[in-house]
Amino acid sequence: MSLLFAVSLIALQLMSNSKPRSRRRGRRSAPSALPQSPSQALKRHYAPSNILSTAELDSLHEASLDILERVGVAVLADEAREIYRAAGADIDGTRVRLPRRAVLDAVSKAPSEFTLHARNPERSVRMGGDALAFCAVASAPNAHDLDGGRRSGSQIDFRNFTRLSQYFNIIHLHGGYPVEPVDIPSGIRHLECLRDFCTLSDKPFHCYSLGRERVLDALEITRIARGVDWETLNSQPSLFTIININSPLTLDVPMSEGLIEMARHNQVSVITPFTLAGAMAPVSLAGALVQQNAEALAGIALTQWVRPGSPVVYGGFTSNVDMRSGAPAFGTPEYMKSAQIGGQLARRYGLPYRSSNVNAANAVDAQAAYESVFSLWGAINGGCNMLMHGAGWMEGGLSASFEKFIIDCDLLQMVAAYLQPVTINTDELALDTIAQVGPGGHFFGTDHTQSRYTDAFYAPMVSDWRNSESWAEMGSPKAHEAANRIWKQALSEYREPPMDASVRASLDNFVDRRIGEGGVATDF
Repeated sequence: MSLLFAVSLIALQLMSNSKPRSRRRGRRSAPSALPQSPSQALKRHYAPSNILSTAELDSLHEASLDILERVGVAVLADEAREIYRAAGADIDGTRVRLPRRAVLDAVSKAPSEFTLHARNPERSVRMGGDALAFCAVASAPNAHDLDGGRRSGSQIDFRNFTRLSQYFNIIHLHGGYPVEPVDIPSGIRHLECLRDFCTLSDKPFHCYSLGRERVLDALEITRIARGVDWETLNSQPSLFTIININSPLTLDVPMSEGLIEMARHNQVSVITPFTLAGAMAPVSLAGALVQQNAEALAGIALTQWVRPGSPVVYGGFTSNVDMRSGAPAFGTPEYMKSAQIGGQLARRYGLPYRSSNVNAANAVDAQAAYESVFSLWGAINGGCNMLMHGAGWMEGGLSASFEKFIIDCDLLQMVAAYLQPVTINTDELALDTIAQVGPGGHFFGTDHTQSRYTDAFYAPMVSDWRNSESWAEMGSPKAHEAANRIWKQALSEYREPPMDASVRASLDNFVDRRIGEGGVATDF
């Protein structure tokens, strides 16, 4: 290290702890508030990665159609099989074999872009094209934080995660129950949770496709919360669900019923096979992706045979297992490649694409961070439009962590900053400023710096950029400890979004009546 460089580095460290002389541009948030990114609709300014050649992608596509035509899919619901039969499928018991031309014709009817409407129009989300939206963690049975440790999910945890998802601008959608509130009886759980989504937040949300009745309840709750009639709801997608194909090659009754009702009402189904290479799919990545694609096309085609033009999203969730234990692995090189290839497939069919921010770590540690970064790398470079499990996912989906939620929000804000294009113009090239400073100087005091410094760079919530001495004086705080403080601060600053009193009364009347009726049967 040269002497000049060493002196400069020490000077920069000292200056990093001094207060700026003046502030000429406003900060993004009030001094007492967390330094989060502004609310914004994200778009991808850079082309997604194509890691397969056109010929390789065609081979995968043709192999998928061959599976549907020759092997077929087990469809367990009678109504779904009849819809497939009417579309020209060959039915043998529960086995449904699909002609490739019929599948491709159906898939071609799905929209490439659509808007998912929120009860607050400013929160509506565009899906498809170059748009990108982030969801919070979903479907974890357990919650975790530094104070309470790991525990079964509760309504308190559910509500606090929902409040955090509302508070942080970088979260655009509620991707599902952030944690399963097992203290609410399963027959009425959807009613309580969906009411919480509507009252604690004004962002779009998800319903579980666990049979027809739950979906119909969710549609009515969504309609009431938005204050619209059925005709409007059926013309404006306002609710989404995840349809998981039971890999390998099985579509069960609850998922079929949910998919059919969502499509009938022109609502959004995200068709997502869960293909783990080596377990529920071939151990080869190509084979796992062929199976993913076949399963996804079977579900997407069904939505279009129910209602042509209904909104649907191509979901990719292919990873691998640890072949020593059989446990799912995430954030792996295989996961990254499958996320990117899934995006290529979705673009081939002209469909919006869903991917995920996932990891298999059991603690909020280095593993959790680097596996999430790798997952995000695959998803974002794969061109995803909907990122599921964007904030808080741990343990391969078995736990929702409050500290990981904050760290992930920081990561997502960094992704959003990365996606902003670099401005190239005379002012930004700063030739006059470079000439003014000349060799051996510094740029801290220049007008160019002073007019920009407050928002020139991304300002992290969690990262600690103080020098070692200053950091030690503050108690040597670790990232997960900072995240613990931040989520508590966010909850203290959270404010419930307004809802018209008459809408709230109608919502409560419906939910309370359905709870009084016992909700839905829980026989599956």
